[in-house]
Amino acid sequence: MHQVIVVGTDGSSTADAAVQRAATLAKLTGARVELVSGYRDNYAMAASVALPVVEMTEDARKAADGCLEQAAARLRSDGVQVETHCMPGDAADALIDVAEATEADLIVVGSKGMRGGRRFLLGNVPNKVSHHAPCSVMIVRTA
Repeated sequence: MHQVIVVGTDGSSTADAAVQRAATLAKLTGARVELVSGYRDNYAMAASVALPVVEMTEDARKAADGCLEQAAARLRSDGVQVETHCMPGDAADALIDVAEATEADLIVVGSKGMRGGRRFLLGNVPNKVSHHAPCSVMIVRTA
């Protein structure tokens, strides 16, 4: 059975569905949930609006931290053991890195972004995770 389940959140409804599925599985199996949120360093945006990069990156980190803590509080109130990880960079890379570091059994992601031409141009979290994960991946249908 699953001992460690990794799931990401950005506060979206797709992420919430994935987090809820991970929580359900964790309750059934007694697994620990590693809750992850990635945030981008905003170098290009900072330059375009003449703000310090450090300030914009700090704002992005604070937003990701807030999102993580809100989701973690919900899971803890349901009796799920949760660890949080706020990581700079691409969300898919953050999920994969945490899964590797924690020797996760499963990564749970929502299906948003799996359809249409944009997936070929921009890539997306579920696609990248499913191709590079060090463990099994569950893609929760959210569309």
